[in-house]
Amino acid sequence: MKYISTRGRTPAQSFEEVLLTGLAPDGGLFVPESVPKVDRATMLSWKNLGYAELAFEIIRLYTGDSIADEDLRTIVDETYAVFSDPEVAPLHKLGEQEYVLELFHGPTLAFKDFALQLLGRLLDYFLARRQKHVAILGATSGDTGSAAMEGCRHCEFVDMYILYPHNRVSEVQRRQMTTIQGSNVNSLAVEGNFDDCQTIVKKAFSDQGFLPEGYQLVAVNSINFSRIMAQIVYYYFAALKFVDNNEAVSFSVPTGNFGDIYAGYLAKQMGLPIDRLIIATNKNDILHRFMSRNQYNLEQLEASLSPSMDIMVSSNFERYLFDLFDQDAHRVEAFVTGLNQDVQQVSDQEWERAKAVFDSCRVDDETTCETIRDVFDQYNYLLDPHTATGVKAARECRAGSKNPVICLATAHPAKFSEAIEKAGLATPALPDHLADLMQREERFTVLPSSLDAVKAFIQDSLKDAQ
Repeated sequence: MKYISTRGRTPAQSFEEVLLTGLAPDGGLFVPESVPKVDRATMLSWKNLGYAELAFEIIRLYTGDSIADEDLRTIVDETYAVFSDPEVAPLHKLGEQEYVLELFHGPTLAFKDFALQLLGRLLDYFLARRQKHVAILGATSGDTGSAAMEGCRHCEFVDMYILYPHNRVSEVQRRQMTTIQGSNVNSLAVEGNFDDCQTIVKKAFSDQGFLPEGYQLVAVNSINFSRIMAQIVYYYFAALKFVDNNEAVSFSVPTGNFGDIYAGYLAKQMGLPIDRLIIATNKNDILHRFMSRNQYNLEQLEASLSPSMDIMVSSNFERYLFDLFDQDAHRVEAFVTGLNQDVQQVSDQEWERAKAVFDSCRVDDETTCETIRDVFDQYNYLLDPHTATGVKAARECRAGSKNPVICLATAHPAKFSEAIEKAGLATPALPDHLADLMQREERFTVLPSSLDAVKAFIQDSLKDAQ
């Protein structure tokens, strides 16, 4: 298995190299040279596997010969043993043909745990083999940061720097980052929005000369393909429950950075019987505007009740464009880099190809709260605001569908008290392992929205660590 860059100027890389690089040196994102295919017989043989067993079978298709099967099996087993539900990703039925896939039973109560618990263990494996130290640099709109810290804080060869938008994440999300203990963990509150944080990270990766000798940056955002790879698994885990009836299922996915739904797209490319992939956005709706009007352009980023989706520049959309443009790297780069100047469009034929796979829906804050309340009143089931956008989008896009629609529940509602209370409901208590979160001491640094400020902080920190 080899990986190539969406910008076309980086030689093909192994999985190990992609994991330890994250962003391609040419500024692109790595994608598989060819997507592995899974025939129906193999897929049916996976139907009764537990989550970790299924994860091993799927992930090994992407790791190639970078890691021995025996070692990978151990890593995967350890990864999903820390989840609180025995099913890891239980499926909860709401209405007729309407389901919620609970992806919040990991240590930090968000779907990011599925990939980042794995990533930490993979980093330990490869870095110990190389006896090499790295600096993790990531940007988060809320959940990635704490999941990355929790997954990687025990890594012997890693120092971590996580950027998040100051005063633009929920209090629980912030405290999950700022209270994690560990000398190798650094929470950096950037005076800007998520897109500002993400831009700083991308620019830092393109010029790593500020790092002490021997260090390199590693990405934990979904620009690191290992994140996407791990997320493919739960699409299979859910859809396999319906294959006996030869049903194609649809998935509704709350998304801002296009990473989670891109994993679903790859699952479909592998052969999983997926009918539609529904993009659920909040008022930061660049992806919905593309799918509904063939208009891809920047607008003012606004804070919302679903802060993890407060993203305007959807990094992983570049991976999909690479496929849509038949791997024309020059077109991809022109499209992405032209975003700051003008409205970007694709050809009518390409737009129809995209619409043949994806639906989309924009859900504002008021509708999000109404959906939280409606689902609770009808089913006594509490949604977090991100999941609520997914449920509403599913109902709007697949009304009358006879096939199952599965909404990805991306976070625990206890993390988002503002939205829950605006819906007129009581915020549930945090699970026992986080019960004292509000009493824990916080540790973070506020920085201006400046690449130089972030570089200087990392330089000083790494010098102190040496």
